[in-house]
Amino acid sequence: MHSIRDILRDKGATVRSIHPDETVYEAIRQMAEHGIGALLVVENDQPVGLLSERDYSRKVILHGLRSRETTVRTIMSAPLLTISPDASVQEGLSMMTEKYIRHLPVLDGSGVIGLVSIGDLVKAVIEDQQSLIEQLESFIVR
Repeated sequence: MHSIRDILRDKGATVRSIHPDETVYEAIRQMAEHGIGALLVVENDQPVGLLSERDYSRKVILHGLRSRETTVRTIMSAPLLTISPDASVQEGLSMMTEKYIRHLPVLDGSGVIGLVSIGDLVKAVIEDQQSLIEQLESFIVR
């Protein structure tokens, strides 16, 4: 079974971030440029929140705000929910389901070491299930 650390080993540990005083427009531009759905919000080298496309659609568009005038701080999700690299994929999925979120920064003793999405976790579950099926089929064939 995959751990969060296994996922980061496969996908890499790159985490894109933005300062909370940047505009939402700049955040959305960066997400589009990098093909990602969320940015870690960092202030004074400390993670303080997360900004996702969902935050944008629900807190800017629906409230009639202007992305070029609204700061990330205004709409970011905070406080920041995080997960340990030693947690299981199931723990991550449970947390995401319970809190209705799609992204989790991964923190260890040194700070942020990655970010996982619900897609990353679902992919790992599918791989684990496929591996189990193959093992069971191999056992049955013997």
